[in-house]
Amino acid sequence: MKLPVVIHRARTGADEFRVVRPARPLPRAVLVDHDRYLGAYLDQEAARSIAALWTLAARSPRSLIHIPLRTPRSPDRAVPDPAGARLDLVLLHHSLQFAPSRWKEVRARLAPRRPHTANLPEANPPATAPGTRHHRENRDLLHEHVRAGTLFMTGSAKVFHETAHLFLAIAHQGPTHTGTHHYCTQLHANAGILGKAREIHIEYCAEWTDEETPATTAT
Repeated sequence: MKLPVVIHRARTGADEFRVVRPARPLPRAVLVDHDRYLGAYLDQEAARSIAALWTLAARSPRSLIHIPLRTPRSPDRAVPDPAGARLDLVLLHHSLQFAPSRWKEVRARLAPRRPHTANLPEANPPATAPGTRHHRENRDLLHEHVRAGTLFMTGSAKVFHETAHLFLAIAHQGPTHTGTHHYCTQLHANAGILGKAREIHIEYCAEWTDEETPATTAT
């Protein structure tokens, strides 16, 4: 799988950070904070791109993978979800020990972008037996922080690798469900992949509107 991205460098004091973004915007993708859970609404192209970026996070432990998702478009759904703040997304390896409180400064100091193509394997369901994720020794968990209009998902290479396929499933299966039926999946609290993090409901949405819904833009 070839993924066009752009790479930025940002220096703050003695520290330099590598920020990777998708080369093209994802106009039909939005991440909404619904308070008790998070909702990701994606069309096929966006779901495929995020699966690749999720895989990239597993292979790039020294990078911040930044996915802008605060689009003004809204998914045209039969049952609207409650209003909530729209969030961008940053994926990062826990070993980077990046403090989300620094993100606003890093984002403001990004150097000009450099185009790059990442060669990635296609995301596949994990080989790990699901039961092993519930062992007390399991440290391969996703943790979340919300800061500066951005959801930070921090985890190990293993947990990013083992969850990327959920987004690819949306891309493959979503378009086959039409009419009143919809296709969705989630990062579930009982799956042994979430630490200090809320569930993320991931839904395929083919139809989108250009009308921005109230109370959705975070600052």
